Amino acid sequence: MSMTTMHERDMQQLTAKQRVVKFIVKFFVYAFLIITALTVLFPFYWMIISSLKSLEEYRLSVPTFWPHKVLLSNYVEAFTAANLGRLFMNTLYVGVVSTILSLIITVLTAFAFARLEFKGKETLFALLLATMMIPGELFTITNYSTVTQLGWIGSFKVLIIPFLVSVFYIYLLRQNFLQIPNELYLAAKVDGTSDLKYLWKVMVPLSMPTLISITILKMMGSWNSYIWPRLVANDEAHRMITNGLRNAFRDTAGDINYPVQMAAVAIVSAPLFLVFIFLRKYIMSGVSRSGIKG
Repeated sequence: MSMTTMHERDMQQLTAKQRVVKFIVKFFVYAFLIITALTVLFPFYWMIISSLKSLEEYRLSVPTFWPHKVLLSNYVEAFTAANLGRLFMNTLYVGVVSTILSLIITVLTAFAFARLEFKGKETLFALLLATMMIPGELFTITNYSTVTQLGWIGSFKVLIIPFLVSVFYIYLLRQNFLQIPNELYLAAKVDGTSDLKYLWKVMVPLSMPTLISITILKMMGSWNSYIWPRLVANDEAHRMITNGLRNAFRDTAGDINYPVQMAAVAIVSAPLFLVFIFLRKYIMSGVSRSGIKG
């Protein structure tokens, strides 16, 4: 047997071993991903099937993994019993207004730290970033004391104003602004372009993926907010959707109709699922574009 033939046979055996190893690795990777996906999706599956059951079936000692009788009427009852229309409007109003105002503050602040030169800029930005290490829960008492003194309790102002500034969003957008060549800014200044016009005409369009990400994250944060709205604005006129679902399905005896409550949770969760499914690429691209240059 010639040396060439032996070499070819060894190469074929090595290639076969590599294929086997590659197949085994891929098998375990996909198995892990499938198990993880099932683990994450099971609570949502349980929410959906629970929302379609009767209360008697829900209380069975042995749980059923599919309803004996599908009750779509639970969704109609959930929408009317919890006054979801009013809760949706309150939450949407707070989310839209707070998002618009937060975007304005974030864009102007990020532009100042990225392009303008002023004394103590780096020190001020470092102090701003340092506040991210403080848990938000520590601000609850001081914020509550402040809004009480201002007389904002039980109003939409208390749900919007305290959370307009986000250091994380400012940092995210500043990093994106830093990737835009400074020569564009200098050329615009030579042409007599104002800072605001340059910001609106150049920097905002080039940073649109990050701005879309910030918009989505801010809206989702407003939609999911629970502790603060329950503390400062839990009256009927200003109640947010997460708070409205807590006791809306309790009868006079104190019992909760859990299937109807699950139906309400499914209705409330649907917009978030749709946002994530259709806009997830904007979230990922916006975050990834902001972490290249520091």
